[in-house]
Amino acid sequence: MPLAKGHLLVIPKEPAETVDQLSDDSAAAIGRVLPRLCRAVLKVSGATAYNILQNNGAAAHQAVFHVHFHIIPRLGADGLGVGWKAGRLGGEEGAALARELAECL
Repeated sequence: MPLAKGHLLVIPKEPAETVDQLSDDSAAAIGRVLPRLCRAVLKVSGATAYNILQNNGAAAHQAVFHVHFHIIPRLGADGLGVGWKAGRLGGEEGAALARELAECL
């Protein structure tokens, strides 16, 4: 059920429900191949823009529970809408969050 001509699914061979469950090797392999696939989708579809869509978990709208990426060429009114309700993060709160993230890494 593609949204546009050239809509492509990228599915890693390693079974995992979400990106955080992938091995570093599988994640790196996806990172290496995505640009090449995007170039091919642009060429084949004639689009000049595209989205890469990937959801992790039901709360993030994941409906198929294995890792997969959509490369969706944008060709006008193709059925994909993206909403963004931005919030605010205070300086002190942001600094604390940055410290916690750094500790996790």
